[in-house]
Amino acid sequence: MNGDPKPGVESIKEHLRIYPLAQATNPPKTNFINVSGKAFNTIHATDFNYYEEVNQVVQEEPNEAMDPETLGLLASIGIEKGKPFEPDERMKKILTESAAVGQATVRALTYCSRLKEAPLFPDSAWESPFIGGSYEFLRNGVRLLDARSFFFFYATGITPAMAAKMVGTGSQYAAAFVDANKQPLDGGKNYKLHLPPNIPAKNFWSVVVYDDQTRSMLQTDVPFPSIGSQKKGIAINSDTSVDVYFGPTAPAGKESNWVQTIPGTSWNTILRLYGPLQPWFDKTWRPGEIAEVK
Repeated sequence: MNGDPKPGVESIKEHLRIYPLAQATNPPKTNFINVSGKAFNTIHATDFNYYEEVNQVVQEEPNEAMDPETLGLLASIGIEKGKPFEPDERMKKILTESAAVGQATVRALTYCSRLKEAPLFPDSAWESPFIGGSYEFLRNGVRLLDARSFFFFYATGITPAMAAKMVGTGSQYAAAFVDANKQPLDGGKNYKLHLPPNIPAKNFWSVVVYDDQTRSMLQTDVPFPSIGSQKKGIAINSDTSVDVYFGPTAPAGKESNWVQTIPGTSWNTILRLYGPLQPWFDKTWRPGEIAEVK
């Protein structure tokens, strides 16, 4: 209701039930745990342990949950339902090396994309995570594999609405991994981002900072390393434009519009527009580049 998540939360708590099918005749109470503000790990392994995580899923889920092609690939490296995953020394060495190569490859695809459709604007660092405009990463029946790898290394879940272009509803996303000079964003340096007047968001907008290594929100002195139109006390210029500052310490007098970064840690950011308006879609409104401030 008017962007208030409370009714949705209450509805889920009232109606959602999760239990084994064997308990369907007498389902237990579903226990909901509030993890807001708590530290927990949501990052999948990128070393050999990744294969052990995949094996756990294969063992716990029915084969029908995956397609035969994927199951065949997994079987070729010893991951099959009902069988122990016990690679010998030779295979474990191969899988360990393949995980390292795979991680390096997908990091390059994400943080230094060469996909021509990635940039949202000419000569800009702002990129779309939904390359091809399809939440399935399909074009004319062809799977855009590099684009899909980019997204799912960077993010976790996806819905059709996230990629759909709907003026005034839903959301739109722009990610930046480098500064105005195409250099990686450095947590020890200071930067400024100018958002021009009339930011095209019907509901609200936000800028969130993420850690390149973990792909989670950057761990700073505050729980949420972000800024947006819903933040109390944010300074808005007389022409409705907004200046956002990034760096280890806040510039004097700019504390209300500052997002902390951590020296020695590279970072990236996502600009989100909720209820995106037509100037975003026709690209008559464009966010400024993230420029280093000396």
